[in-house]
Amino acid sequence: MRTATRGIPKPLMELNGESLFARQVRLMQSAGVRPVHAIINSETARMMDELALYLPADADVCVRDTANSLESLLVLGERLLPGRFVLITVDAIIDQREFQRFIVRALELTEPKRDGFNGALGVVKWRGDRHPLFAEVAADGLITALGKQETETVTAGVYLLTTRIFEYAPEAKRLQLDAMRRFLSLMVDQGTRFAAVALEGVIDLDDGADLEQARLMLAR
Repeated sequence: MRTATRGIPKPLMELNGESLFARQVRLMQSAGVRPVHAIINSETARMMDELALYLPADADVCVRDTANSLESLLVLGERLLPGRFVLITVDAIIDQREFQRFIVRALELTEPKRDGFNGALGVVKWRGDRHPLFAEVAADGLITALGKQETETVTAGVYLLTTRIFEYAPEAKRLQLDAMRRFLSLMVDQGTRFAAVALEGVIDLDDGADLEQARLMLAR
């Protein structure tokens, strides 16, 4: 993606005149998510200052040069109050209504009184993405495995989780896990019950062609 954007970090890529970073914060706020926490690295923060880019109000922005996506997640975890939270990656482009539908359904599935699922992951049909996280899903919607074993379903970069996931952080560090996807896989392997919420209209931005697909999807 760096080649297609002339070296601009992915969070600062523009989609319909708005940076991806600003778009995801706005998406959260429009869906009623409060507060919104975001993590960016120092390069992105410096370029935002230089370019005077728009930053949504009321967002708690943490600037930290983390080594990988798991470390970023753990840093964000330090800022969260106990309970459920919504998480979205900067390159998961989803329609506002679809995002709202995900949150409503995920909250239903993870309602503590139902004693059901511990979290919910948005999933989509695999369309040949370069770096998918394949998900094996049972008939009742339970995700039974996450990994490289090819299936027709992949994660979409949209999650509803609980802060109890951070209880697995010591084990993840012991195993030297270096990505959030491996952290999720560890939890599934150890019995965490994640529900799959099927989504449509989610584009994972890996290259310039994906950006054009995202524009077309949002136009429709």
